[in-house]
Amino acid sequence: MKSRARKLAILFALVACNVFAHGNKVHVLGTLEKIGPDSVLVKTKEGKSVEVKLLASTVYVLHVTSSSGNASDRNEDKPAKISDLAVGDAVVIHATPKENTLEADEVRFSAPVASKTTAPAAAKPKS
Repeated sequence: MKSRARKLAILFALVACNVFAHGNKVHVLGTLEKIGPDSVLVKTKEGKSVEVKLLASTVYVLHVTSSSGNASDRNEDKPAKISDLAVGDAVVIHATPKENTLEADEVRFSAPVASKTTAPAAAKPKS
């Protein structure tokens, strides 16, 4: 399941990059490492930690993938808020460079897919 979650996160990130590639904006892709009241720390796939400032105007979008329902219902973007973010979420942040910082215009994120719990161990046969 972890492999599937990673593949979905990578696919989401690639699609989002193509959609948002324009202007002098910076795109930060990775996993949320730390969430503060006014910034987040993102661990990129290269292993670099990038801090992005959050503003009152920052827009948050939760990407939801569901295995049930119609094909059109399986991938959905929903409005969200900063309190919906969690460490470990996959993110694509559309940011504007300001001096030596990045200011988030939009934070798109998806929660990691929960792995199935392991099956209980089989009962030992009686001797």
